[in-house]
Amino acid sequence: MNKKKILVTGGAGFVGSHLCERLAQDPNNEVYSLDNYFTGTEENHVPNVVYIKGDTVDIASLVRFTPDMIYHLGEYSRVEQSFDDIETVWRYNKDGIFAVLEFVRRASCKILYAGSSTKFGDGGMGRSASPYAWTKATNTELVMNYGNWFNVPYAITYFYNVYGKREIATGKYATLIALLTEKMKAGELLTIVSPGTQKRNFTHIDDIIDGLVLVGENGYGDEFGIGSPESFSILEVAELFEGKIKMLPERKGNRMTADVMIEKTQALGWSPKRKLKDYIEALKANKWNKV
Repeated sequence: MNKKKILVTGGAGFVGSHLCERLAQDPNNEVYSLDNYFTGTEENHVPNVVYIKGDTVDIASLVRFTPDMIYHLGEYSRVEQSFDDIETVWRYNKDGIFAVLEFVRRASCKILYAGSSTKFGDGGMGRSASPYAWTKATNTELVMNYGNWFNVPYAITYFYNVYGKREIATGKYATLIALLTEKMKAGELLTIVSPGTQKRNFTHIDDIIDGLVLVGENGYGDEFGIGSPESFSILEVAELFEGKIKMLPERKGNRMTADVMIEKTQALGWSPKRKLKDYIEALKANKWNKV
């Protein structure tokens, strides 16, 4: 029996490494990662995965086999920082998606594209609120067009504030739950961007991977949201950590709300099983070491 060849772009990143790990547990899969290690790290490497180093714009020369499936997670993925990093955002997100879609078209394989829930933020106004949000929103349109123009089979997913093991905890690309955890561990003030009332739906990495694999195997089309229906304001999250809070000035591109659309993913049999409060309690019990 021939194994199913699966390529994960961004496979050494936070979400990508967990996806590679899950896919590689299936003996019928042959799993490959393509990553430029911009935010990914070799520490995230997992067994039974072939790692290819390079940018997605060079996918045609780097990937020397024909995959059956591509999970395209390997793009720039920060809102506020994208204003300063706009050239990088363009190369990784716009040049990258074109190269990947051309590769997919020639390989005649399915693509699962990781879109961004920022395009649903603030009643749809969030799609143009930052270079990151705009590139991701327009990329979903290009994926759909390739489906219409060239009969490329695709599924588009949307994550909502992923947290869990291997989150980036330090530096300008740190994510909120990991950042607050590190600050609690170090006995520092919990810094929150004003006004603090911006709502987010925090989703555990295991729930994200459950959804990704399910949609990858069975989903076709757009709007496969993978997110917890529970929403918290940023200030409410900080209060769950029970540390001292320091408010920071407002930042450009920071959306206030997001609509969580999970109906299509639920119809495939997915549902979120983990809760943020339980995760924070486990961290607290483990003296703020990752769980």
